[in-house]
Amino acid sequence: MTTLPEQHEYRRFSAPREDRSALVDPPFAAARDVIAENVERRLHSDYDFQGRSFADLCAQARAELLAAARRWTDAYRRVDLPSEDPAGLVLLAGHQPELFHPGVWFKNFALGELARRHGAAAVNLVIDSDTTKHLALRVPGGTATGPRVKLVPLDQSEPLVPYEERQIVDGRTFAEFGPRAAEWIAPLVRDPLVREYWPMVLERARHTRKLGYCLAQARHQLEGRWGLQTLEVPQSWVCACESFAWLVAHLVAEAPRFREVYNQAAREYRAAHGIRNAAHPVPDLAAEGPWTEVPFWVWTTGEPQRRRLFVRQAGRETVLSDRRGLECALPLAPGADAGAAVARLVELARRGVKIRSRALVTTLWARLVLGDLFLHGIGGAKYDQVTDRLIERFFGLRAPTIMVLSATLLLPIQRRQAVAGQANDVRRQLRDLTYHPERFLGDLLAPDNAGGDELWSLLAAKQQWVRTPQTPENAHSRWRAFCRINAALQPYVEHHRRQLVQTQSQTAADLRAEAILAWREYGSCLYPEELLHEFLEALLPRQAVL
Repeated sequence: MTTLPEQHEYRRFSAPREDRSALVDPPFAAARDVIAENVERRLHSDYDFQGRSFADLCAQARAELLAAARRWTDAYRRVDLPSEDPAGLVLLAGHQPELFHPGVWFKNFALGELARRHGAAAVNLVIDSDTTKHLALRVPGGTATGPRVKLVPLDQSEPLVPYEERQIVDGRTFAEFGPRAAEWIAPLVRDPLVREYWPMVLERARHTRKLGYCLAQARHQLEGRWGLQTLEVPQSWVCACESFAWLVAHLVAEAPRFREVYNQAAREYRAAHGIRNAAHPVPDLAAEGPWTEVPFWVWTTGEPQRRRLFVRQAGRETVLSDRRGLECALPLAPGADAGAAVARLVELARRGVKIRSRALVTTLWARLVLGDLFLHGIGGAKYDQVTDRLIERFFGLRAPTIMVLSATLLLPIQRRQAVAGQANDVRRQLRDLTYHPERFLGDLLAPDNAGGDELWSLLAAKQQWVRTPQTPENAHSRWRAFCRINAALQPYVEHHRRQLVQTQSQTAADLRAEAILAWREYGSCLYPEELLHEFLEALLPRQAVL
């Protein structure tokens, strides 16, 4: 087993700030070396998953992944991959089935292009174990100088269940989302993609009433229309594979040790980043009497609200429970062969007991076993540095390198680009008008200025007090004199004040408009199709297959 260093430096990723810019780390040119290094690490691993070698489990998991992705994708579009050999290269990305922004969508295009260049199978994971928290889209409207934001609903907010279970509740609201979003944004963007995209979503809703699946499948069809060749598959289908049951059985059998490593990695991340919220990046796994929490969700077909999964050892058996009435026993002990427990987990899945990986374990499985390169967004990449520690300390393996991608494309709206510095400058000048009005007198100080005697007298008096050192005895009188003189000078600078107040009001309005119009996370469906497609394609390295 590899000896690994205990000291780690956490990398910090930031979203690209400039319009039409991108983050690719490491760069596309380094992909060949990164993939080769990840493959080399996998081929030389001798880890044992309680009866299954690492190599055998990888082969099984990849074959099951590609078969499931092909079945899922073939139901609504045709994809031609350069390779679907489980023994070949597999590249992965993933995201929740949401109306995400162009920076997230960039991963899908990069995934397809990298797979083409390296003769790999490309699979995008639809992360459907997350709950449907965002059932309204933020849509800008109004005018470029006075924009307003509306939350346009996709559906009713209840029930709070995973995407895997989430049916469309209010068909009318769902059907009207596209036209309502297009109408609201029309004064700013005349031809948003949602006009073409939403009929495709509604067509998919005729085949599946799952809200997230409609969104994802229609988006994937759009990608096909643009020439992108990738497979997709829900995370739930991956978790239903027998190979995944081996991971569950192994982590369940080693629950106390895994909990210790997991919690230590999360705490180190919090300490390094000064995070006080114990829920970030992930909550610690709990220990409650004989019960140890493991990083999986569990629910049943009859009760689709996800619950935390706990385990306890009972002789040669391991009991699984949600601590709310559901209990299942596995023939499993630490270090023992997990084959019988895997068979039992597969049986439980057929009976409607659903065990799904939580965030860090989802990417752990994808990076360690399913693929040779995982493409991450910024948020996932930050937190997945905790996954690096899990892989290194629990499995004793070098964590596979990921590629981090994001991009920024602003809505194509002409706007007055105000910056916070302008507002600060105006505030500073208004303060100076009160306390240093002499700085704004300008032409009034000309020798031939009519009525200048009084002005010069006030300035001379102020200068006299400026030259007078402050003492405890004169401090109050000195302060009152400055206040009296500054107040007497205000009529001479009133026109400056009016101009600055007007500028302040306009700058504040510009900043409010900028905050709305320059937000980088508007859903991709709000952009014109031609602009969006051209932007995403332009970011890719158009070279011959390597």
